[in-house]
Amino acid sequence: MSSMNGSRVAAMREVTQRPVRITVRPEENGILQPTSVWFGMNTFGLRQMRAKLPKDVYKKLAASIRLGKKLDSEIAPVVAQVIKEWAMSRGVTHFTHWFQPQTGLTAEKHDAFLNFDENKLPIETFTGEQLIQSEPDASSFPSGGLRATWEARGYTAWNPASPVFISETGGVKYLCIPSVFIGYNGEALDEMTPLLRSSDVLSHRAMELLELIGDSGVLRVNTTLGVEQEFFIIDRSHFALRPDLVMAARSLVGAPPPRGQQLEDHYFGGIPERVQACISEVEHELYKLGVPIVTRHNEVAPSQFEMAPIFEDTDIAVDHNHLVMSVLRKIALRHGLQAIVHEKPFAGINGSGKHCNWSLSITSDNQLDGTNLLKPGKTPHQNIRFLVFLAAVLKGVHKHAGLLRAGIAVSGNEHRLGANEAPPAIISAFLGSGLTQVVEDIAAGKTSPKNAEQAMLKLGVAKLPEVEQDNTDRNRTSPFAFTGAKFEFRAVGASQSIAFPVMLLQAAVAEALGEIIEQLKAELKTGKSTDDAALKVAAKAFKESTAVRFEGNNYSDEWVVEAAKRGLLNLRRTPEALAQLRTESAITLFKNTHILTDVELESRYHVRLERYVKDILIELHTIQQMIDTQVLPAAYAYLGTLAASAGQGAAAGINMQPIVDAANSVSKLVATLQKKRAELAKVITKAEHMHDDLGGQAGYLTTTGCETMAEVRDAADAIELTIGDEYWPLPRYREMLFPV
Repeated sequence: MSSMNGSRVAAMREVTQRPVRITVRPEENGILQPTSVWFGMNTFGLRQMRAKLPKDVYKKLAASIRLGKKLDSEIAPVVAQVIKEWAMSRGVTHFTHWFQPQTGLTAEKHDAFLNFDENKLPIETFTGEQLIQSEPDASSFPSGGLRATWEARGYTAWNPASPVFISETGGVKYLCIPSVFIGYNGEALDEMTPLLRSSDVLSHRAMELLELIGDSGVLRVNTTLGVEQEFFIIDRSHFALRPDLVMAARSLVGAPPPRGQQLEDHYFGGIPERVQACISEVEHELYKLGVPIVTRHNEVAPSQFEMAPIFEDTDIAVDHNHLVMSVLRKIALRHGLQAIVHEKPFAGINGSGKHCNWSLSITSDNQLDGTNLLKPGKTPHQNIRFLVFLAAVLKGVHKHAGLLRAGIAVSGNEHRLGANEAPPAIISAFLGSGLTQVVEDIAAGKTSPKNAEQAMLKLGVAKLPEVEQDNTDRNRTSPFAFTGAKFEFRAVGASQSIAFPVMLLQAAVAEALGEIIEQLKAELKTGKSTDDAALKVAAKAFKESTAVRFEGNNYSDEWVVEAAKRGLLNLRRTPEALAQLRTESAITLFKNTHILTDVELESRYHVRLERYVKDILIELHTIQQMIDTQVLPAAYAYLGTLAASAGQGAAAGINMQPIVDAANSVSKLVATLQKKRAELAKVITKAEHMHDDLGGQAGYLTTTGCETMAEVRDAADAIELTIGDEYWPLPRYREMLFPV
């Protein structure tokens, strides 16, 4: 046996011998405790604060959290002292402001509670100022031109709506304070600040609209989010032997196995034992952090899985989704596994998305408290309110479909969107047949009776029997589907921070609400009743957004043609999608909503385009190295063996033509790969010299770069399917995706 695949064979042996790790769960008197008893034990939220804080301090803090108000600095020292005592009682020695720079990940700088008093004696301190604000070095975080690299100051500020929590890693415990991250002059350097701004603007405009239609006493309108996270889990030893997975999180070479997902036997099947043990421990750690994961199951592709939580306020849901990804990666390693959240880690196998279930709800001191604005009601007025907010969402999505596409534009999503496994790059909305009929009748003016209540009765929707939340079918091909009381933004990539795409959605809806408010005010001046005016304004919005509503198969070729006729954008590549951030409509949107300044918006474009370029360049260099150091040497060794065998056989007078033919076949494949590898080298050289033209570089990489890389892969995969198994140095698809 060749020594070339020794590591691969050892990895296979390790996989088959690896034991299942068992998670130790909390128990009392030998009895396992239910999750509800210890859920959130590593968080210090309102429930814990109510028991520890003075009543007046708790009341002010609760108000700032519930109503989105700024934290009263006078109560900060008291809150900080209580948090410190709680954290230290749990064995915590350090604290960090945990924030989300524009890297797609989270960041943290740890500081110790340790200090010294006036007598130079060691003590533990944690002040109100330390709780509220910190100053990490900001120079090395991507800013997209917002600041020079020598301008190092950046500030983190606590977001009190998101509970502080204790992170446990390698026996070390430290306090995490969820925070925003801003520059010296107040510019948003992170993902969370714009999201919080969009939530505030959306709340203010929704409250104004509710007041106009007669729903008074609303204190805030919150957006809620439930994030379904898809991911792959493979053995860690297989992952470590794949330079492409290590460097790019996706396989850059690799022939598909004879059996992939075509038997559809993995979907909702029994979870493999080692993976079950891993996911169970992930849930255990997430429950301690207050993350309400309630669903786990096998996804369609082999070795692909999904976890999903209960709905939460949007900013908390964003924080929790980051925790889901980080805890998943960390715990998988304990089990000798690797969690992969890339959108398309295995070519030819379904990729992973992140389905964002989004809605709006009322905070109030009256009967409106908890009302879901995207859920049908029981009276004509309640359903007119539902239709008006539905109209606002459709209006925003229609006007800013290109912007929403930009929000999901990452390199991994290029391989997934429109691949008959995920929504296409065309943004459209699905309502279901029952609700669509109602919307189309209203848009067509089929409300001939004299007032809105009679119109609703005529349409059969006074109590919306046609639009019960469970009456709406699901459309798994739609990128933005109404699924009863919520919209499911299905096109978001699995690796993404959801803060950015959700912020764009909320900005678009906030602008639409503003336009509807002005139209409603004009209608009310004509003497119409509130419901009459509201229904007329909704009808106008439904008519304007007709093009974005689609009830059919988004995967079909016919839809691509139909979408073009409707004037809908089909932005297949990331650079052209990101260009939507620089359009006049996008600039106007953010200027009018004050969610992003012009320079902050421009920075988002540059950060994401630069990240795309880096991703593709890393992939190009990685595949080049794999061809040079693994694929070609394996082919040379196999070819050499064939040649030696043919020579020895011929010397012995044996007909070696079959081996000669095999050698010639492999030789042709090697020559093809060498040719494609040479072309790849030229592409890399040219791309690297285009660094002064970021847009041109991105355009070149997304076309010539990606196409050349695909050609190299095809040539390499042809060799994999030809040479002897003992010569191939890389774990194959069948080994990674179908563990024994």
